[in-house]
Amino acid sequence: MIDITNGEHIPDCNTACALGLFDGVHKGHQLVINTAGELKKKGLKTAVFSFKTDTVTSKGHDGRLEMILTDEVKDRHFERMGVDYLFSPDFASLKNLTCEEFVRDILVGKLKCKAAVCGADFRFGRCAMGDSERLKELGAKYGIEVLVLERLLYNGEAISSTEIRENIRNGKIERANEMLGYSFGFYLTVEHGRALGRALDFPTINQIIPKGQVLPRFGVYSTRVKIGDKCYHGVTNVGIKPTVNVKVSPLAETYIIDFDGDLYGQKVEITLEHFVRAEKKFDSIKELKEQISRDTLSVING
Repeated sequence: MIDITNGEHIPDCNTACALGLFDGVHKGHQLVINTAGELKKKGLKTAVFSFKTDTVTSKGHDGRLEMILTDEVKDRHFERMGVDYLFSPDFASLKNLTCEEFVRDILVGKLKCKAAVCGADFRFGRCAMGDSERLKELGAKYGIEVLVLERLLYNGEAISSTEIRENIRNGKIERANEMLGYSFGFYLTVEHGRALGRALDFPTINQIIPKGQVLPRFGVYSTRVKIGDKCYHGVTNVGIKPTVNVKVSPLAETYIIDFDGDLYGQKVEITLEHFVRAEKKFDSIKELKEQISRDTLSVING
């Protein structure tokens, strides 16, 4: 995948462009992107127009949209899906374009777009004035075929990033994963901690959850840990370590079952599969160790 966000590079041929924020790359987003990808049989390369998620303003989280995925992970999803070109600028850089300027200057001028695919709720242009019908009008003027897809349903309800965030916050991780079409998690650098886990005979890795990313319900999760090409079972506590009484940012602390190695400074992928229990403050380190042992057996035994 070639990122053409910065610089003068433009695609070397016409494209079918998937349009959207794609902040979760959930099943509905995947349908939009895959539909654009199917147009390769017409000789069109696949492009994605998006925004960097952490630049999109929202009332929900310090003026920013709370992220399901960091932009780095979002881009990795695009690449795995076979996207050829990505144009993902900061929201502020384009928010004042009129609808026609967006189509003329970005879709045609930057992306060489001949087909555009979007969801029925897609909005564009200054103050989000443009909708899918306006896109069809401008598409006809500028030679762009526009395909508008209806929202996918899960158990009778529309799949949405808002619903997925709510499920993650409430610890309903399996429901969130069903709507995502993959397992939610983190791809973050392993940080140095206090080595308490090692002292408890359960060495752990610590990953600080970045400000602005949606926080799962604090507690213990059964997880999958990908290290290189190998996957391991893990037991992950998401929270703030109440028992040891230290002030830390929310983090994912993971005991990796049957793994022994140094991962400090490396980026490791952790995916949350099942919520085991809520975070709890224990009266002693001994009680904490006993509970970690029980959590680990629970994960091993499924």
